[in-house]
Amino acid sequence: MSDLLLLDRDDDVAVLTFHDPERRNAMTEAMGEAFAARIADLAGDESLRALVLTGAGRAFSAGGDLGMIEARAAEGRAAPGHAWPAIRDRMRGFYELFLSVREMPCPTIAALNGAAVGAGFCVALACDVRIAAENARLGLNFTALGLHPGMGATWTLPRLVGPSWAAELLYSSRVVTGREAEGIGLVGRALPADEVLPAARGLALEFAANAPLAVRGVKRALARSLDASLEDQLSFEAEEQARCFESEDVHEGLAAVRERRKRGFSGR
Repeated sequence: MSDLLLLDRDDDVAVLTFHDPERRNAMTEAMGEAFAARIADLAGDESLRALVLTGAGRAFSAGGDLGMIEARAAEGRAAPGHAWPAIRDRMRGFYELFLSVREMPCPTIAALNGAAVGAGFCVALACDVRIAAENARLGLNFTALGLHPGMGATWTLPRLVGPSWAAELLYSSRVVTGREAEGIGLVGRALPADEVLPAARGLALEFAANAPLAVRGVKRALARSLDASLEDQLSFEAEEQARCFESEDVHEGLAAVRERRKRGFSGR
């Protein structure tokens, strides 16, 4: 695995760490390629029940690499009106490297140990759950750089905080603290910095303690619910429950309740 990423695996929970602390984990194409490859490996591992994503040093990620952004700006200036199709395609490919985290079939938790800005925060928004340091600086500063937001910012943000807060944050490029982000639902909770990763690990263990087939089904259901009618979602839920009724795990869960003991799910 690339030195730009660190993987810590503890049975059925993994912690994946952006590891370029001297550059505050700036997102480069090299980091994105390594990230997408690692996510593909983890996504194919049926024994994995939860993934925590965090950053080394003082930041989760300070955002897109400035050199890369300057290179795209130079290309645009050199051939205005002609360069944009190639730049568009290259940026779309860059987004997909980091947004591959959305393809994880198990729950994902962003442990925001420090600053998460621009593209860095977009990756956190692509995770299922976010826990932030209360003094962490979080924001989508695209318009302050003269850029339209990218990496799914205009799609994820309204779904998390509603259209009004999304508009205010994106128009203004305002950076908020973890505590402020908690207040508007941008993160699930804000904690002292040294408690963020332990809390994320603890939450991952909570997720991992439940039946993997059911939890992965919940993830699929939540992903599709935003574009589904109630009737369509009810049909999906009934189908997922029917699959679970055929599993060993539902019998284990019922037996654990009857016998008043700790459950032990196999994922089958």
